Amino acid sequence: MSLFATLSRSVALAVMLVVTSPAALAQLEPTDEQRQAAVEIADSLRYGHYADITFDEAWSQDAFQRYLDILDGQRAYLLRSDIEPYRHLETGMADALFNGELDDAFDLYNTFSDRQQSRLESLLAKLDEGLDFDFESNERLEIDREESPWASRQSELDELWRKRLKNDALTLALTDQDSEQIEDNLRQRYEGQLTRLEQTESEDVFGVLMAAVTSSIDPHTGYLSPRQGESFDIQMSLSLEGIGALLQSDGEYVKVSSLVPGGPAERAGVLEPADRIIAVGQEEGEMVNVVGMRLDNVVDLIRGPKGSVVRLDVVPAQAVDMTRSQTVEITRDTVSLEDQAAHGEVIEVERDGEPHRLGVINIPTFYVDFDAWQAGEEEYRSTTRDVAKEVERLKEEGVEGIVLDLRNNGGGALQEANSLIGLFIDRGPTVQVRDAQGRIQLYGDSEAGTLYDGPLGVLVNRLSASASEIFAGAIQDYGRGLVLGTPTFGKGTVQTLNELSHGQIKLTRAKFYRISGDSTQNRGVEPDIDFPSLIDPERIGESSLDNALAWDTVQNVQYRRYGEPETMLDKLIAQHDARAQDNANFRYLERQSTLARQLREQHTSVSLNREQRQREMEAQEAEQLSLENQRRRALGLEELDEWMDARTDEPDNTEEADSTEDDATAVDRAYVLESAEILLDYAHLQDSQRLAAKR
Repeated sequence: MSLFATLSRSVALAVMLVVTSPAALAQLEPTDEQRQAAVEIADSLRYGHYADITFDEAWSQDAFQRYLDILDGQRAYLLRSDIEPYRHLETGMADALFNGELDDAFDLYNTFSDRQQSRLESLLAKLDEGLDFDFESNERLEIDREESPWASRQSELDELWRKRLKNDALTLALTDQDSEQIEDNLRQRYEGQLTRLEQTESEDVFGVLMAAVTSSIDPHTGYLSPRQGESFDIQMSLSLEGIGALLQSDGEYVKVSSLVPGGPAERAGVLEPADRIIAVGQEEGEMVNVVGMRLDNVVDLIRGPKGSVVRLDVVPAQAVDMTRSQTVEITRDTVSLEDQAAHGEVIEVERDGEPHRLGVINIPTFYVDFDAWQAGEEEYRSTTRDVAKEVERLKEEGVEGIVLDLRNNGGGALQEANSLIGLFIDRGPTVQVRDAQGRIQLYGDSEAGTLYDGPLGVLVNRLSASASEIFAGAIQDYGRGLVLGTPTFGKGTVQTLNELSHGQIKLTRAKFYRISGDSTQNRGVEPDIDFPSLIDPERIGESSLDNALAWDTVQNVQYRRYGEPETMLDKLIAQHDARAQDNANFRYLERQSTLARQLREQHTSVSLNREQRQREMEAQEAEQLSLENQRRRALGLEELDEWMDARTDEPDNTEEADSTEDDATAVDRAYVLESAEILLDYAHLQDSQRLAAKR
């Protein structure tokens, strides 16, 4: 039966998802090792976690709700009556955990698994019958059902899945697939999910349950199974070969949370934070649909030997419709220290016909060659050593100020953040670390003297995290320089990895505080001068994570202020705003950021009418394309016909790609160039203040 045949059986479709006698899945039970591990995890949380946790009925309610959200966050499988027999866990989850009584939680998982199996087999049965959607009705499908009530009748879920199946088919139809391709793709998707469901083991259920328990406290505490612990060790030793991207679950999808500096994905330039991966393929062969696939299974598909190619079907972060995907290729590789090494450049800024030279040092991560350092080698590599060399070189070239670019720097070695601050201050505290008992340990730079005492800027964005935030916060607190960009990630907690009798637990044990007493947790570091950003803080960053620990303060420490840049901010911001109005890239960033937020707020449902869906999608992309082409016209660049081409657009020839002028037209480059402009303004204002003070 044709996919586009007239919809003549609408009544029948409403009850299409009734299937008789599916082959029963194995009923999974907890092992004695898992019961013991649950007790150990409970004790670890009670006595070792940073937060003061009360394992009362309120906590049990949170943990039980978290378990349901992980199992069926979109309220698509379970009925209210399926949950009722387990409501006692709402008040008794804590007791069950501390006593290792996991049977009821496992039984709830088995109920969910049975419902999921039945649903998938129903979908496959419908595909066997042949799809007959005409996509001419005025129906809409709600996108996010996290806040929806649990269905009380099976007919409610049947209707939801009728719409979901129709939407899945329409999404593929809008990519110009014919009815046979659509049915084949959907069959592969549902069969893959069913196969993975049938392969579920007791350890998988225990992992989901413990994820609910630990993430109800904070997002960085978690249980690692023996298999996951082995994978974690591989990642920490940097011997893992892959694409250099950190991934996380986002409902049924897997999204990119950040890119490893210097990694294959960053070098290829084809992935961005918040992109969603919907299919994975090797260099040859068919793509595997990964919608609904577990995160660790997606990671396994992406991993592979160095030099091999992985293909990813990606929906860009800025796309508002899942039909707008594109296939990208990335060659797997390891990330070497050289790939992550700090490197500098000189930027020339013209003022009143005179050239001025500013230095920029990009610092992708805080690294140190621990093996060489412990072996006593004098020339071991580290962030501080490499930055010091770049600073010396830039000073010799006569720069009037230096910008340290910490965008996308997710942190690294804390000792390097401390020693790097020491290049720009004459000894002093850098960060406070508070443990669960309230004890505060103070870290700082103990070496006298500074390497550079000139005008300083620190460029950050939403992906600047942990050690980057410590550095930026200290420079800001000392009044040593300007912090530019966007609010940082807000990762202000410290984790340790502890062995259990079965698996491991990653436990939040401490919290970072600035020398001013402010935490970097949740709020991050607020820049002195804000830049627009296309990274959505509601999807990326600590504040976007469920149950993130709160921002708070401790007592400040005594420290010397090196300047008062805040007194110059009004003038600096006015000068920046004037330039931004004439800067096509900044105008684009501001407007695109506003538009993206508006589109997200409007995009709460999708039309199941093909023409209407196409119109909505085209209208949204027309707005995005119009903004991109306004920018291009202002810069004298060729306009694009399709908005999606902006992600893959390349200069026509190598000479153009290598030219400074072309670099200056890149949106990403606009941040660096404007930072240099601001720093020059700052240097001139400092000079004016010094001259005034001498009079």
